[in-house]
Amino acid sequence: MTDTTTPAVKPEQQAQILAQAMPYIRKFHGKTLVIKYGGNAMTDPALQQAFAEDVVLLKLVGMNPVVVHGGGPQIENALSRLGKKGEFVQGMRVTDAETMEVVEWVLGGEVQQDIVGMINRAGGKAVGLTGRDGAMIRAQKLRLIDAQDPNKELDVGQVGDIVSIDPSILKALQDDAFIPVVSPIGFGENNESYNINADVVAAKLATVLQAEKLLMLTNIRGVLDKEGQLLTELTAKRIDELCQDGTISGGMIPKIAGALDAAKSGVNAVHIIDGRVPHAMLLEVLSEQAFGTMIRSR
Repeated sequence: MTDTTTPAVKPEQQAQILAQAMPYIRKFHGKTLVIKYGGNAMTDPALQQAFAEDVVLLKLVGMNPVVVHGGGPQIENALSRLGKKGEFVQGMRVTDAETMEVVEWVLGGEVQQDIVGMINRAGGKAVGLTGRDGAMIRAQKLRLIDAQDPNKELDVGQVGDIVSIDPSILKALQDDAFIPVVSPIGFGENNESYNINADVVAAKLATVLQAEKLLMLTNIRGVLDKEGQLLTELTAKRIDELCQDGTISGGMIPKIAGALDAAKSGVNAVHIIDGRVPHAMLLEVLSEQAFGTMIRSR
């Protein structure tokens, strides 16, 4: 369990901290921040509380946070209880019909409502949504090309590729002081459900909403090189090199691809940050200190 105990701060120090944060509050007032919530920050109770407090504070000072959550460990636990083992192909969860049912009740039910409850307890007004609500996320079956053989297509079941996003419901909620919490589930033209990678959903939402920042919480300090050193900034060219030599692999591939796509599509800043650090989001948004890895389009 992470210790988030804050040492006593003198009143004059508190005033100084607030004064230093003021330029950032002014700069990002009224701007949308899309936050991908996952990793340790979702499972450690102290970090859960710190995350909820951060989201509420950002809303209270005039920013518009939109939370997109994952839930890989929770899905694995639920599948285990059913005697089913999760299978991954190129970082994507293979989702047959039975697994899709589990994904829907875990993400759209258990996990989403836990997050909504945490934010509400911290003083916010959170509303849980899936891609079905407001016809927000239309999807189709993902065509996954084999990384080893470009002529071969892999079948990963009901894994979705986003066709379009209608952000109307998100904008309506934001305008009315609510904090949207989005589960990465889309629907197809025949009303079938699709499991969509949460990093991809966060990146697409950030693009459609023209977010000021996309913040992606992870279980590591950011993107690391082969020696384990933090790469504080990445360009498209450097990302290609790191994918080719295997430095970026597995579940990090869709995360980085989504981040780069958002950066290329007009999101001003994309950050992959360490969700194990208490109040990591506030440190990123309200200070000059760089945390994690920033993705640039060029």
